[in-house]
Amino acid sequence: MFCVVALFLTAGRGLAQSGNGKPHVSQGTAAAWSIPIDGAIGPAISTFVVNEIHGAAKADVPVIILRLDTPGGLSSAMRDIIKAVLASPVPIVGYVGPSGARAASAGTYILYSTSIAAMAPATNLGAATPVQIGGGNEPTTPNPKSSDSSSHKDGNDASNAKSSDKPGQNSTSDQKSNDNLDLGNGATERRKAVNDAVAYIRSLAERSGRNADWAEKAVHSAASLTAKEALRKNVINLIAANQADLLKQVDGRDIQTANGSVTLHTRDLSIEQRQPDWRTQFLALVTDPTVAYLLFMVGIVGLAAEALNPGAVLPGVVGGIALLTALFAFQVLPINYSGLLLILLGLALVVAEAFVPSFGALGLGGIAAFVFGSIMLMDNDLAGYDISIGIIIGIALGAIAILGMLLWMFARSRKAHVETGHAGLIGRPCVALRDFEREGRVWLHGESWLAVSEVPVLSNQPLIVTGARGLTVFVRPDTDTSQPHPVGSPPTRS
Repeated sequence: MFCVVALFLTAGRGLAQSGNGKPHVSQGTAAAWSIPIDGAIGPAISTFVVNEIHGAAKADVPVIILRLDTPGGLSSAMRDIIKAVLASPVPIVGYVGPSGARAASAGTYILYSTSIAAMAPATNLGAATPVQIGGGNEPTTPNPKSSDSSSHKDGNDASNAKSSDKPGQNSTSDQKSNDNLDLGNGATERRKAVNDAVAYIRSLAERSGRNADWAEKAVHSAASLTAKEALRKNVINLIAANQADLLKQVDGRDIQTANGSVTLHTRDLSIEQRQPDWRTQFLALVTDPTVAYLLFMVGIVGLAAEALNPGAVLPGVVGGIALLTALFAFQVLPINYSGLLLILLGLALVVAEAFVPSFGALGLGGIAAFVFGSIMLMDNDLAGYDISIGIIIGIALGAIAILGMLLWMFARSRKAHVETGHAGLIGRPCVALRDFEREGRVWLHGESWLAVSEVPVLSNQPLIVTGARGLTVFVRPDTDTSQPHPVGSPPTRS
């Protein structure tokens, strides 16, 4: 189908010149590509979006709709997408939809990178403050006067509305809020990250001709806007009920691409929904923090089971595959290595409890280290990259149950009768093979033993072992006649 579209567009490209000399996209039967960015933005999503943008250029797609519904994601993945958007020869329109969607954090940067930005009703964007991966620094504490969220409007915001709505002009209040910004502990590193993000999003806003001052507020103060407020403040270009309505509204507009200015003719275009292939979906699943965490647990438990039961094979194979897959996911996720080490320490302590009984001290310490490490493992401040607390609690409860079972088995073993050695002989029943007054032979455990008794013993008389030394046992008559004859009776003598 792409070949047919390409031939059709190539044939009509010679006529694709508007009156002002700008090239425009031919109409025909071509379809606009709708590329979704749903959920947290990670390497799998960025690879999918970048490949789709490159594929659209090869297929001469008239326009791309980059549909956003994301809480944010990794900075590296976000920048890969933005680079592809800025370098695309195909016009790209950013669209936050459907209703109820959001373009938070990294999604705000991506929306600013598109030449035309649109939102559906009942959507929002903003909260673009960068979060440092791996913890350590406290989050930014914004000056209250610089807040510009949809849920908070004070007199200062109203008095500066005119100046803040104009892109490219810094208001006095904004400048003061930036000067008074509390960057928390580790201020130098934090300031670098914030200032880099501010410069980046301002450059995107200035390129698209939209409100750069509010973009800076979204970074400094984590400000957010509804669709109507974003349109009023020139953060977006229009509000569209759906993607078909979007194509009608952008029809006839001039848009900047990597190849120059293009006039859009999109009113009669159909929409082709692009979906990730199975490989992208698999990688997105594997790099989900909760799934990666579970794979890591399965890998550790599988290898531990193989070590405790050499030759079982299956636990080792499953554990090795799961562990390597989890490590692949960890290399692209915001991992806190202190949390990872705490998890490994916790698992080691739980395993040690089975070999070095400490009445639960090692096991409880291991479970505590495991829980704390699991909570610290992912940077929970990064939207979409936290581990489900329910999963952590469930695994912790499972570990507590296993520890309780080990303690119960240990307590039961202490009360059980010893079955080996001299201690295992004491209290065992036996039978005299012949009459004797002090020393004679008895039938014990299916064997003939030398026995010593303080009283005379008759043949076939039931006896009880009271002690043992070397190959000699000490016996006494069994006065409990209700007990059955011992297993392995002596052979009958003729």
